[in-house]
Amino acid sequence: MAYHSGYGAHGSKHRARAAPDPPPLFDDTSGGYSSQPGGYPAPGADVAFNVNHLLGDPMANMAMAYGSSIASHGKDMMNKELHRFVSVNKLKYFFAVDTAYVAKKLGLLVFPYTHQNWEVQYNRDVPLPPRQDLNAPDLYIPTMAFITYVLLAGMALGIQKRFSPEVLGLCASTALVWVVMEVLALLLGVYLATVRSDLSTFHLLAYSGYKYVGMILSVLTGLLFGSDGYYVALAWTSSALMYFIVRSLRTAALGPDSMGGPAPRQRLQLYLTLGAAAFQPLIIYWLTFHLVR
Repeated sequence: MAYHSGYGAHGSKHRARAAPDPPPLFDDTSGGYSSQPGGYPAPGADVAFNVNHLLGDPMANMAMAYGSSIASHGKDMMNKELHRFVSVNKLKYFFAVDTAYVAKKLGLLVFPYTHQNWEVQYNRDVPLPPRQDLNAPDLYIPTMAFITYVLLAGMALGIQKRFSPEVLGLCASTALVWVVMEVLALLLGVYLATVRSDLSTFHLLAYSGYKYVGMILSVLTGLLFGSDGYYVALAWTSSALMYFIVRSLRTAALGPDSMGGPAPRQRLQLYLTLGAAAFQPLIIYWLTFHLVR
C-alpha cells in the first residue's frame, strides 16, 4: 500500500517505527460515561446522552423547524378568523396574563392538590383578569402549549425517522379537532343540564386546552426516559388535570349557585363535571402514545 511505502523511503530508522493503529470501525460513544466497576454508566449519563442525541439529530431539527412554520401559519390564520367573528375586546380578557401568573398556573396544573380557594374573584360583578386572579381561565397557556406540542411532535417524529409534513399536519389537526369536539360536547351538556352560570365558549376552550401542558410533559418524559417514564408522567399529569377540572368547574366556573336546585339537576351537573374530567386522560393518551416508542 502507498501508506507503508511512504514510510519506507526514509530509511531503516523510520521503518522500525510501529505503524499507527487503524481507525476504529465505530465511533467511541463512551465519553458520556465515567469509569464504573463492571462497566456500568455513571448516574445520569444516559439522560445526558439522550438529551444530546435529541438536540443533535438533524432530522429532529428539521422537523422542529417545519413544525414551527406550521404552528405560526395556523396561529396567523386563527387570529385572522377570530377578528372576523369574535370581539377582540372580549378575547383580550383571556390573554391578560403576566409572567408570574403563567408560572403559578403551570405549577397549579402540575400539582393542584394543595390549592385551597378555587373561587373566581370579582370586582363589582366583573371577573378579575387572569393576571390578578389565579383561578381565572386564560387562553395564553393553551395557545402556547399547543404550539409547543406541535414542535415537540415534529421532533419526536424526526427522531423516529417517521417525519413528513403530512404526518405532522395530521397530528396538529387531530389535536385541534379533539378539543373542538370536547368543547361542543361540554356546551351541549351545559345546555341539557340547564346549568345557570357564566360559562362561555372561551371558558370551556381554556379548560379543555390545559391538557396540552400534560401532553408536553408526558411526551418529553417519554423521549428522555423511554416508555416507562412516559406512563409515569401520563398517570401523574392525568390525575392532576382531572382534579383541576373537577374543582374548577364545580367552584370557579359553575359557581355555588348553579349547584343548587332539584336533585336530578344536581346529579346532571355532577355527571357533567366528572365526565369532562374523566375524558382528559383518554385524549392525552390518544394524542401522545404514538410519539413515544
